[in-house]
Amino acid sequence: MDAFPWVLRGRCYRLGHDVPHGGGVIPERLITSREFDPRRLIPHLFEETDPGFHERARPGDIIVTGRKFGRGPKMNGYIAMQALGLGLVCESMPYLAYRAALGCGVRVLTDCAGVTDLCATGEDLEVDFRSGLFMNHARGIRRQYAPLPETLRELVELGGNVGWLKQWWERQSAGRGSDGSSAPAR
Repeated sequence: MDAFPWVLRGRCYRLGHDVPHGGGVIPERLITSREFDPRRLIPHLFEETDPGFHERARPGDIIVTGRKFGRGPKMNGYIAMQALGLGLVCESMPYLAYRAALGCGVRVLTDCAGVTDLCATGEDLEVDFRSGLFMNHARGIRRQYAPLPETLRELVELGGNVGWLKQWWERQSAGRGSDGSSAPAR
């Protein structure tokens, strides 16, 4: 596996508390229409919360949010975030939203108490999602938060559930003979 970029450095996009997935992260109409193509989702990412976001965002940029980010077990917005190469740091996030983000391969730190007080939109941030180190270079602030659990890192490195399942299937297929039977042990 190539070296996965666990450390992101980019601009901060700070959002508030209670940002719902539908209507906050991505428009509800894209959720109900079951749109999962990142090319179609990206232009609408945060369009109701931060119009024009998709035109300014660059790989490595970091979304910093308050409490209860992404309410609702939807994944459409996380598909767009992962495709753009963004990171996500939250004061808190409901379990189903956290699960959806990780299932899409988004680098996430959650339970980061007071993180929205440490930055503002446009500031230069650096986050190591493996170690939990959060740095705001504009203000000279360093904070240590709980890292992404080691047991979930492979899932994120492989791009989420689809990448993990693809790798699993390849491993299963490599262990079978051409007739579908298990290959003999050597």
